[in-house]
Amino acid sequence: MKRFNSILNDEQYIYYLKIIKKLEKGRKFCKHNLKHFLDVARIAQLINLEENLGFEREIIYVTAILHDIGKWIQYENGTPHEIASWELAEEFLEAYSFSEEESEIIKQGILGHRNKTSQGFSGLIYKADKLSRLCVSCKAKAECNWSDEKKNLEILY
Repeated sequence: MKRFNSILNDEQYIYYLKIIKKLEKGRKFCKHNLKHFLDVARIAQLINLEENLGFEREIIYVTAILHDIGKWIQYENGTPHEIASWELAEEFLEAYSFSEEESEIIKQGILGHRNKTSQGFSGLIYKADKLSRLCVSCKAKAECNWSDEKKNLEILY
């Protein structure tokens, strides 16, 4: 988890988190912050262990902390955040010596985290991302554009 912690403490990563926080100030819907990222990581790791999927914990955690890091770019120019997040992630993966194979797995997780038909690692990140949302206690639940079927009205993890 050394590389994971290096990214968390990277000045550029911290800067991106601050931009997202500033742009989401006053947002009543789900936030894209470190709490959400770590919720996704922990849920994905639980599923990984329960279902014996065999993914490396550090790869899961790194994917989770990078999957929405480009959200600020989407707010600024409309680029889908999974694409923006992948483009930003590439810099961190190179800087912290992730192999091509590891980078490809992370890439698929980031790019597939919004696609309900994702399978394998991408499907794991998609599922964890959706399960991380606490719709059951959300004050903006009635105004949310998620359908009732998509909302998390029960806690599974």
